[in-house]
Amino acid sequence: MNAIEIARKMETDAIKFYTEAARKTGYPAGTKMFETVTEDEKRHLEIVNKLIKGLDVQIQDVHPMENIKTVFEKMKDEMMEKVEATSDELEAFKIAMEMEKEGLDFYRKLMTEAKSEKEKALFKKLAGEEEQHYNIFSNTYNFLQDTGNWFMWDEHSIVDGGTPWA
Repeated sequence: MNAIEIARKMETDAIKFYTEAARKTGYPAGTKMFETVTEDEKRHLEIVNKLIKGLDVQIQDVHPMENIKTVFEKMKDEMMEKVEATSDELEAFKIAMEMEKEGLDFYRKLMTEAKSEKEKALFKKLAGEEEQHYNIFSNTYNFLQDTGNWFMWDEHSIVDGGTPWA
């Protein structure tokens, strides 16, 4: 199996996993998050399929972190309620983090092996999106594990009086 076929399998597996995770999670923002990332992975799969077919691929400027922020802003009231994540939901976020880390590492590797600048730019873009997905899942995992401390560290308000950290 060549690198592009491996990428196709990785994206297909991610779509299946995130679709199932969205269906199973009881945390509404988590459901929306998995659904949003699933759409990103579907777009990645479409790009990989075009590469396999030798078609010209256009690189869209997509920002997963901004999309998730929009989802969270719409669900702010629901998110402020105490969240009791099940161990299965926490495990799903851990698996998602591992999958995104593998994708990030894989696309970075392809980036160094790219034969053209266009391929290099494409793999760099995909790696960047996978890194944003990783950060989304990591932040959510940390939030679900310890909501109170997550807010403290996210806002930097208690320890340092609100001064931005370097």
